[in-house]
Amino acid sequence: MNLGQFFPVILIVHIGLAVSLFLPSMLLPFALRLRGGKWREEPGRIARALFWLQRNGTLIIGIGLAVTGVLLVLTLGTQLLAQPWLLLALSIYAANLLLAFFIQRPGLARLLLFRPEVSDEARERWRAWARRQRYVSYVMATLIGLIAFLMSSKPDF
Repeated sequence: MNLGQFFPVILIVHIGLAVSLFLPSMLLPFALRLRGGKWREEPGRIARALFWLQRNGTLIIGIGLAVTGVLLVLTLGTQLLAQPWLLLALSIYAANLLLAFFIQRPGLARLLLFRPEVSDEARERWRAWARRQRYVSYVMATLIGLIAFLMSSKPDF
């Protein structure tokens, strides 16, 4: 069977899975942000759904991403693995995964479970933690943008 005829489908599925692996980690800090102009300490439906997806869907999405990645290499040829831009993009992707798994995910879990008392000090701690998590999301989004640039432009080093 010629995989070349399925290249567009494999590529679209691969990109979709790659983005969806990070999407919950990037969007959760913003889903917790505001409601009606006031800071919300209680996670809403969207935040709970994103956290559930991050907690339960990561393994399935990761397996699908690995399978489509192997299919892309088989379609395009193994010489692709020697390209510096691809190696750099994969390294950035791995760093982003580590950032999401070891920094963003535990931080978001603490943020979702944190129940601030009625004191202003506790609310301020929650706001500061949420702000910190959003900054991590900005870094992750920047890294994904860099990966997209490398994948689309394929620069010669």
